[in-house]
Amino acid sequence: MGVAVSIFGNYQSEDIKEFSLKNENGIEVKITNYGATVTSILVPNKNGTIENIACGFDTLDGYFAKDYVENSPYFGGTIGRYCSQIKDSKFTLNGKEYNLEKNCGENNLHGGVVGFDKKIWKAEALDNAVKMSIYSKDLEEGFPGNVEVSVTFTLSSDNELKIDYNATPDQDTPLSLTNHTYFNLNAFSSTVEGHNARVNTSKRHVMDETGAATGEIENVSGKADDLTEGKIIGDVHTAMNDGFEHFYVFDNNNFKLKEVAKIKSNESGRSLAVSSTEPCMLLYTGKYTSDAIKRENGEQYGKYRGFCCETHRYQNGPNIENSPKSITKAGEEFKSTTIFKFGW
Repeated sequence: MGVAVSIFGNYQSEDIKEFSLKNENGIEVKITNYGATVTSILVPNKNGTIENIACGFDTLDGYFAKDYVENSPYFGGTIGRYCSQIKDSKFTLNGKEYNLEKNCGENNLHGGVVGFDKKIWKAEALDNAVKMSIYSKDLEEGFPGNVEVSVTFTLSSDNELKIDYNATPDQDTPLSLTNHTYFNLNAFSSTVEGHNARVNTSKRHVMDETGAATGEIENVSGKADDLTEGKIIGDVHTAMNDGFEHFYVFDNNNFKLKEVAKIKSNESGRSLAVSSTEPCMLLYTGKYTSDAIKRENGEQYGKYRGFCCETHRYQNGPNIENSPKSITKAGEEFKSTTIFKFGW
């Protein structure tokens, strides 16, 4: 147990650091303060072999490589101010219309052109944890208010990576933070299509042609994308003739921490249980990820080679009436917790 710190690269004339969290069971999580980004997660398999299961790079240069920048998969980044899409890059709050930066057609995606995942965070090593903080200025990417933000990553002896988000704005503002780690429980020896995925709800957002939520919630009970009993991802891909980009919605009005999903691989024996306080989770199987992207050691990424469980507020929440806690009031504290629990 403990935190090791190394230099990861240099950006804007500042040394970027990487923090390594380890526990006694062989798990090691590396996080850089560029974008508060998870760069790798080492986890044993059922035979005790320790391998990386997260998309990322071993140097800062990887995040600026041409193939990565052009594809923009957001590997491991902390996403904000508001993750996923905001329709037409605008919303009305307290009678005033705010116009955001457009970076996904006409929509605003993952906070805009320079979101939290592309900023240098201040970092403080704690007891087997690292706390990162950032100050987001009024009208940054078009969002109102100055916001103090922190995210704390903690690795426990129980093989849990706990991510705690806190933010306090000085004006009412949309806030929805998440982590964008892509996982492959077979350590990239295959796609994730052989994984078994269970999601503990039969509800999901209806999307429009631009990829923004309409506000309508669909019940998928009995349909191909109903994962309440657990299904093989590849079987559902075949049934849908598409990959997952599904915003599942949970009945969690009190924002209490509860398990929302579990992904397993019989091949490696690894499992990932996801618990969250959030009302929504995007299950994404990397259908847009470029096959040209690899780690420096040749570890192959690309289409269906990683899945994301992005927990957050409703996507397009600022434009959806009664969207739960999509707006954080001036002086109030935004709080969110997600736990990734590893098994093997």
